[in-house]
Amino acid sequence: MSEETRNQAPVEQEVDVNEVRKVRIEKLNELVAKGENPFEITSYNRTATAGEILADYDKFEGQIVSIAGRLMSKRIMGKASFGHIMDSDGRMQGYFSRDDMGVDEYQAFKKLDVGDIVGIEGFVFKTKTGEISVHVKKVTLLTKSLLPLPEKFHGLKDPELRFRQRYVDLIANPEVKDVFIKRSKIISTIREVLDKKGFIEVETPVLNTLAGGANARPFITHHNTLDIDMYMRIATELHLKRCIVGGFEKVYEIGRQFRNEGMDTKHNPEFTTIELYQAYVDYNEMMNITEELYTTAAERVCGGLDITYQGTPLSLKTPWERLTMVQAVKKYTGLDFDNEPLETLIAKGNEMGLEMSPDTSWGHALYNIFDAFVEEKLTGPVFITDYPVEVSPLAKKKPSDPRLTERFEFFICASEGGNAFSELNDPIDQRSRFEQQMLAKAKGDDEAQPYDEDFCNALEYGMPPTGGLGIGIDRMVMFLTDSASIRDVLLFPTMKPIGEAKKKAEAKPQAVEEKKEIEQIDLSNVKIEPIFKDTVDFETFAKSDFRAVKVLACEAVAKSKKLLKFTLDDGERKDRVILSGIHEYYEPEELVGKTCIAIVNLPPRKMMGIDSEGMLISAVHEKDGHEGLNLLMVDPHIPAGAKLY
Repeated sequence: MSEETRNQAPVEQEVDVNEVRKVRIEKLNELVAKGENPFEITSYNRTATAGEILADYDKFEGQIVSIAGRLMSKRIMGKASFGHIMDSDGRMQGYFSRDDMGVDEYQAFKKLDVGDIVGIEGFVFKTKTGEISVHVKKVTLLTKSLLPLPEKFHGLKDPELRFRQRYVDLIANPEVKDVFIKRSKIISTIREVLDKKGFIEVETPVLNTLAGGANARPFITHHNTLDIDMYMRIATELHLKRCIVGGFEKVYEIGRQFRNEGMDTKHNPEFTTIELYQAYVDYNEMMNITEELYTTAAERVCGGLDITYQGTPLSLKTPWERLTMVQAVKKYTGLDFDNEPLETLIAKGNEMGLEMSPDTSWGHALYNIFDAFVEEKLTGPVFITDYPVEVSPLAKKKPSDPRLTERFEFFICASEGGNAFSELNDPIDQRSRFEQQMLAKAKGDDEAQPYDEDFCNALEYGMPPTGGLGIGIDRMVMFLTDSASIRDVLLFPTMKPIGEAKKKAEAKPQAVEEKKEIEQIDLSNVKIEPIFKDTVDFETFAKSDFRAVKVLACEAVAKSKKLLKFTLDDGERKDRVILSGIHEYYEPEELVGKTCIAIVNLPPRKMMGIDSEGMLISAVHEKDGHEGLNLLMVDPHIPAGAKLY
């Protein structure tokens, strides 16, 4: 057992944080008064790191070294003490002796706090227990820490705190830091592979006058000088293909995209992608590049191609499985889009829980059924190829079947990891596709792509046959680091500010009062359902398990106008999924973080191919002939799992 394991927790972890801060400020003031202000120190001469010494002890044994880092533990033992210093690549034990350091130097060390950043100088040796250590001769306080480190960071009651205070998370949990080291290696590997293939890295605008290249809702801002609205980019595709038109034959860009959409374990409003385009190849070559990028990165950060993601063993060995969308739908649902009549397929899809109208096109019916019932079953890795033309406005049609396009997406553990096309280079066809997108937008599809006249103009100059590929970097990192949530692989994920509603209320009390007046319901116009005449015996009622649940994530269910998918913390699980048909009344992002009431012991019910594990409680009424609905939300101080009696 090392000296550290016998002294894990600093005393200050158990006391009030404000009191600890007060004491530490007093220590700092004493140092300043003595002319020893640590914040005046501008540099420290390090001759080694903890990782270097631990990796090559024979080289450093007996040598005088100076290392620097954060003091992570301290155990005072009279005339001799132990402490651990953590730097960027390891932890090193220090042995501090009064006889070797001198009385004043040793007393200064004893006044240090866990969390302080220090430099230590001494010779390298092994303790009686065999732990590589530094026999310290001199300690220099470089930065005074005013707040205590948590004893057990993952044990904090607020799960959001890790993401809000990532700087503390990185200090307290080496495994978290390791994820981001691996993320950096994955990105550098991508660059290395593409650079060797002759691709050049370019940069395209983040602010655009049109939000094109994908079907998504953009963030809108305003340029004051030009007095125009502009859009944060949702994809880099259209600018990169302009580069191909201009004569570059292999280009790529690693960059941030921004989409004003829901947040969940797989989605964040800003995220990172790699998009690449190569002239004179098709989507088959993009499959080859996808496999090479993934396998090379996996070997670099995982040590091989056999990995595990959230308990599911995966082999990334090539070639990956390839299925057309028609084949995948037939394999997992039994529906045969090659041979069955469209009306029969629509009827069967609706029987399974979809909401398709009789005039739904063949392509939309195929995609809707795939999206609802097949995607969730794709463990993969698998390429799903040949998407309908209706959902692929930028992809080239298959010569053998003009209903389909040369497009693929690949899936790992039921999550889409990337998208690729044989790029559409026919300007006349492209204009027609954009026109269809504008018709969809006119019918209410706010994610349909805008008509980009300049891009069509570029195509008229001629773009060679081209293959294009986009891969989500964040999801790639999730797969290769076994991370359950996208927030685990983003250093600073998007978070709702704490107390934002309270701040607004305090800043504009009059506006709040006015709002309340506006929202008052005229009860004379409200109708409610009559109370049931039939009674329920108490024993039957008591079988219903009503619980307080916390909304961890909420998103709209694809292809459904009504359903929202909630991921809930019920006190025992943090992944309970419940679907509720309340999208008409609420946007998903406004419900994240709320405390609601749910019945949790109902049998799972499949809705749109998703198991709904309970029912959220809402209150309904009628006003002026229209139904009104309020999701029952309660005091956030009520803990998840609290049972209602």
